[in-house]
Amino acid sequence: RRSSDLYMQGRIACANVLSDLYAMGITDCDNMLMLLSISQKMNEEEREKVMPLMIKGFRDAAEEGGTSVTGGQTVYNPWIIIGGVATVVCQTSEFIMPENAVPGDVLVLTKPLGTQVAVNAHQWLDNPERWNKIKLVVSEEEVELAYQEAMYSMATLNRTAAGLMHTFNAHAATDITGFGILGHAQNLAKQQLNEVSFVIHNLPIIAKMAAITKACGNRFKLLHGTSPETSGGLLICLPREQAARFCAEIKSPKYGEGHQAWIIGIVEKGNRTARIIDKPRIIEVTPRGATSSTHDSNNASPDAIS
Repeated sequence: RRSSDLYMQGRIACANVLSDLYAMGITDCDNMLMLLSISQKMNEEEREKVMPLMIKGFRDAAEEGGTSVTGGQTVYNPWIIIGGVATVVCQTSEFIMPENAVPGDVLVLTKPLGTQVAVNAHQWLDNPERWNKIKLVVSEEEVELAYQEAMYSMATLNRTAAGLMHTFNAHAATDITGFGILGHAQNLAKQQLNEVSFVIHNLPIIAKMAAITKACGNRFKLLHGTSPETSGGLLICLPREQAARFCAEIKSPKYGEGHQAWIIGIVEKGNRTARIIDKPRIIEVTPRGATSSTHDSNNASPDAIS
């Protein structure tokens, strides 16, 4: 494995842990613990190369989040595992309970979908049998760009989005991880105090990942919304009049590069369920390393879901 991958794995793990706080609009973390398992299959030389890189990635992401790792636990295991715990003590005004969506709210997503597909496709570059299934719909360069975009996206903290949840009066939010966009939307819908349902019209997906999932007979279930994501974005319920402003503000250079957001659906009166419409609009999200003319990465405007 490339050393940059190991470092990024640590960063991604830390970003993923912190997202549980960010999903409640909490921007500051008091303390982090790192949970590490070292593979029994690795020899001492491999351990001394691999583990420090992962630990450094985790610590650097914690520092970026304004916190630090003060402890944790390390064990031996058949596999390498890295994760952690993030804790904070705060005032009730500092967090937003994920339960106050109302009919008329708009659903906003702050990272593109398709990380699982991008990582798998990248592994398939070295697997001719798998690669032959998708090579007609995607080039090696596009897979490499998608992989880099997925890595960058997964390692990006949701901290900026968490802060803007307060600015734009968010009613509820969750982070998108292992259950996919639909699974987490359903979980969030079940928590709502009001009788509402979520309807998703648009799916922002890393460019070409939708084509790959179709070429594989939808094995990833990406277009069904159940493809697992790792360290995905925040799914936020915002008042309709605030959603477009949130999407514009998060892209401001003052927050650094790489933050994006898309309006992906609506909150309507209902029985606390979530669904994706039959033919959702696929928003092809151009990887940062690609030329802008390659793909259409327009934002979905509020009109697109009216």
